[in-house]
This record gives sequence, structure tokens and C-alpha cells, in this order.
Amino acid sequence: MLSTLLAFLGACTLIAASPGPSTMLIIRQSLRSRRAGFLTVLGNETGVFIWGAVAALGLTALLAASQLAYDIMRIAGAVTLVAFGIKTLLDARGGHGQEESQDAQAVRSGWVSYRSGLLLNLANPKAAVFAMSFLPQFVPAGAPHLPTMIGLAAVWAVFEVGYYGLYVWFVGRMKKIISRAEVRRRLERVSGTVLVLLGVRMAIEG
Repeated sequence: MLSTLLAFLGACTLIAASPGPSTMLIIRQSLRSRRAGFLTVLGNETGVFIWGAVAALGLTALLAASQLAYDIMRIAGAVTLVAFGIKTLLDARGGHGQEESQDAQAVRSGWVSYRSGLLLNLANPKAAVFAMSFLPQFVPAGAPHLPTMIGLAAVWAVFEVGYYGLYVWFVGRMKKIISRAEVRRRLERVSGTVLVLLGVRMAIEG
């Protein structure tokens, strides 16, 4: 069991290290405040656990088998990504006063940050299908399938909280540089553009 768990954590590390929409959103929110970034991480990992639990129950197989359901979720996810990206680009065009007011709003609106991470993860059908194919590989022979997969999903989510928490911490440590208006606007433009491109790619992929 220990060797299986170590292999599982190694695989989780490789998954988390692969850049994707969630990574960009976490970085984008962390540019606003450390609290906003961490709550985005918690929202994203809640989504990870939900998809893991759904996969354990076998419900994600229905999504994988239904092209229509998959396409609906894919388009919804693409729209969500593009919306986040456009909002980021619009925010980047603001001046000092606007940025400060948005910083204050980000600190107060913890639920908005959490919801953003959760929504982005749940709107990604690939996350559901991946959970279905990933988790069963690490269920030891003879172990009860349902509780083991739910347990692995919980470990996966907690592990990524720590991993992505390092992103939030790093952005916070770079605050003196990032807080400069021009640097911050450039980072906002980059993250916004990447989110839009990821959304477009999700929309056109089959």
C-alpha cells in the first residue's frame, strides 16, 4: 500500500506540474492577493475531489459515453475560460485606482475566488474523464473499490492544495516586484491571453 501511495503521489506531482487552465487562474488570482489565490486553490481542489468521487461512483463513464453531454460541458468550459480571460484583460487596462479597488474587493470576496476555482474545474469535462481513467489504476488488488477511490481523490485534492499553495506563496514573495503597476498589468495581460487561448482551444477540440 505504501509503494502504491508513493507512486500515486508521484503521478499527482506530474499532473499538477502540467500547466493548464487551473494553474493560470490560480496565478491570476494570486496576483490580486494571497488570500484570493489560496481560496481559488481550495475551490479548484473541491472540484478535483468531486470529480474523483463521481468517478468512484461510475457516473463519469456516462459523460465519456455521451458525446452530446461531453460537448455541452466542453463548450461551457470554453466559455468560462474565455470569460475569465477577457475579464483579466479588461482589469489589466485599469489604472492605479482601479487596481487598488479590485485588490480590496478580492480580499473581501473570498467566496468569489473559491467559486471561480470550483466552477473552472467542474466545467472541464476532461477533468471528469481523466479522474475516471486515473484513479482506478492505483486501487490495490482486493481493496474495496468505492472507498479506496474516494480516499485517493481526497489525497489527490489535499496534495494539490499544498502544491498550488506554493504558487500562491511564491507570488506573495514577489509582491514588491509584482505590485508595480506596469509589471502587474503585463502579468495580467499574459495570464488573460493564455486563458482566452486555452478556452478557444477547448472549444475547437473534439
